[in-house]
This record gives sequence, structure tokens and C-alpha cells, in this order.
Amino acid sequence: MDRLETRELAYFLAVADELHFGRAATHLGITQPALSKTIRQLERRLGVSLFKRTSRTVTLTEAGQVLAREARTALDAVSAATVRTQRAGTRDPRLVLAMKPGGDAGLLPAILAAYEREPDVVHIEVVFGVDRARMLREGQADAALLYTPPDDVRGMDTETLLSETPVAVLPMSHPLAHLASLRVADLAGENLHKHNPTATNAMGSISELMHLIALGRTVAVLPQSLTRPLRDDLTIVPVTDIPPSVLLLAWPAHSTSPSVAALARAAAKAVSADNIAPSAVKSFQGR
Repeated sequence: MDRLETRELAYFLAVADELHFGRAATHLGITQPALSKTIRQLERRLGVSLFKRTSRTVTLTEAGQVLAREARTALDAVSAATVRTQRAGTRDPRLVLAMKPGGDAGLLPAILAAYEREPDVVHIEVVFGVDRARMLREGQADAALLYTPPDDVRGMDTETLLSETPVAVLPMSHPLAHLASLRVADLAGENLHKHNPTATNAMGSISELMHLIALGRTVAVLPQSLTRPLRDDLTIVPVTDIPPSVLLLAWPAHSTSPSVAALARAAAKAVSADNIAPSAVKSFQGR
């Protein structure tokens, strides 16, 4: 079978998103007969039906759902390759690392120091953004510091930097402050602040949050790294029934960038030196 064309995938995704050939054609700026013909040709080439069509509805088949996921990933990869290639061709190529303010758990200085000891690497530019995973997928960044949950790291290779059990931050005078651990149910009835790891102003708001906790206005469940240094009038208690917050270094799957490989090695060295067990730098071993 011939290779699929990006135009075919874009046309298919337009119909998959709209579930209406007329609206999809309008969105693409082509006629509906031309769009329908392209989809029929695509189905013949693949040997499967991508849509269930009735006089009133259009829905994706199981095969269509698979192609919708894969096509989006493929088109994102093509777009990202274009952006990264253009950036690499500039007079001052650099590796762009995306993160949120304070989103490194204090590990970035050690990672950058280890990276600078790697031979023949380009300068790292640290940029801040709300959706770092999207920046990575769209080629605006070459690597990113992400948290799972909530960041989606499908299609990426990753290096685990830190895994933390969430902790409840409480005033020293709080009735629960003396416990060795808590469950979420223990905090029922509390004015519970929910930390959003994707927020861009996380560190700016942390000091304000700590002040409110000390005043008894709220309590919070946070990754422990965000509580350091902890105020003398506060204490932390592990919350055992919430999944750990995992900080990852992520980069595009199958990347062949020597500088990204160097950054992954540097991250592994940095966390190892900090007595944090790293995962394998799986994509770059032996390169």
C-alpha cells in the first residue's frame, strides 16, 4: 500500500471532528463531493470503513477511531518536525526546555550543571508555559518537565526525576497535625485547596497559600517539594490514598537529537547524585 498523504489525514480528521461532511468541507474550503471522494479513496486504500453513514448521522467505526488517534499524532509530528528543523537551522541553535515556574522540584540547577559537562551540546533556553506537553508535541520545545498526573505523556519518552507522596499542609494547631498519615476522607469538611500543577503562577501563589493555611483559612494537599522551606507554624502529613505526583523529563519518542540525549543523561546523573533512583534513559542508551 502507498504511504498515506498528510492531506488525506487532514481531510479525514476534519470529518472525524465534525462528524458531518458538509461542515468539514466548509472548514477545509473544498466542496463536499471532493471531500467524500477523498474519504472513499482512503477507505479503499486501507481496506476498511472509517465511518458509519446514515441519512442523518456520521459516526466513526472502530477502525476510524484508531486512525483518528494515529492521524492526529502523525500530523502533530510532521508539524513539530518542521518547527524544530527551522529552529535548528538558525545561526544560534538551542535546546528549548519547557516547564512551569517552580516545576522542577529544585532539581533543574543540578541537571543544567550536569548537561554543561556534556561534550558538544547546544545552549539550553528555559521557557515557561501552561501546556508544556502541547509545546513539546508542536515542536515549540525539545524537552519538557511534566507532572503525571495530569500531563499526558503518550507518545513521549520520559525520565522519572522524582516521585512524591502528596502531603497535607496544616497549621501546627490543627487537630490532624499530630497524625502519622491521612486519607482524603479525613479532610472532609475542611476548606481544601486543590493544587493545580499546570498553573503558570504556582510558585507565586505558594507563599500566599502557605500564609492562608497558617491563618487557618484553608488546608492543602501538595507535592512535598512545593512545601520547602516549610514555615515554622505549619506541618505536613502524608496522604496515603492519592497517587504519587511524578516529575518527569519528557522528549519526543524516537528523538535522535544529541543534545536531547545529553539532557536525558544529565537528568539521570543529577537525580542519582541526589539519591533519587532514576529510571533508565531508555531511548538514548548506547548513542
